[in-house]
Amino acid sequence: MLEQWLLHQDQLRRYVAKQLGDADLADDIVQDVYIKASNNLHQLTSSTKFKSWIYRIAQNRMIDHYREHQYFIELPEDLAANDDDLISDEYEQLALCLYPLIDSLPKKYAEPLRLAELKGMPQQEVANQLGLSLSGAKSRIQRARIKFREQLVACCDFEFNQNGQIVYERKITPTSEGCC
Repeated sequence: MLEQWLLHQDQLRRYVAKQLGDADLADDIVQDVYIKASNNLHQLTSSTKFKSWIYRIAQNRMIDHYREHQYFIELPEDLAANDDDLISDEYEQLALCLYPLIDSLPKKYAEPLRLAELKGMPQQEVANQLGLSLSGAKSRIQRARIKFREQLVACCDFEFNQNGQIVYERKITPTSEGCC
């Protein structure tokens, strides 16, 4: 592995530095990639795929970095919202429906979805908090999203107006008992 690493290390460092615009941060990321590659070398099935494998690790590590360090731009205080910028009644009504719909999911799906989507918790933290493996948490969150979407579609008719905004109407049917 060391020979392969030395062959691609400089090119990988240049790629990461170009993507991030920070040479010091690129060095840290490349070091993390080396550690992860060393620890997971058993997962590599062919030495010919080594280069693409370490680039994928680097790409994932850069994504993790951006998730960990989300940057926000502070808006001026005198920037006032006009009536067009305010949330419409439809959005408020829809937002009020989201919590009961999530609560109506089986607990094993509701809790991971609530933590990941409403609280913005990274999936690794969801896994840790619920005592799941990372892949288990990802699966639960994905299944919860599907079940939630099915419930939402069953309860509401969605359309988009000419401005691209969601216009929805609650379905009133004999089976809409779980709807808000």
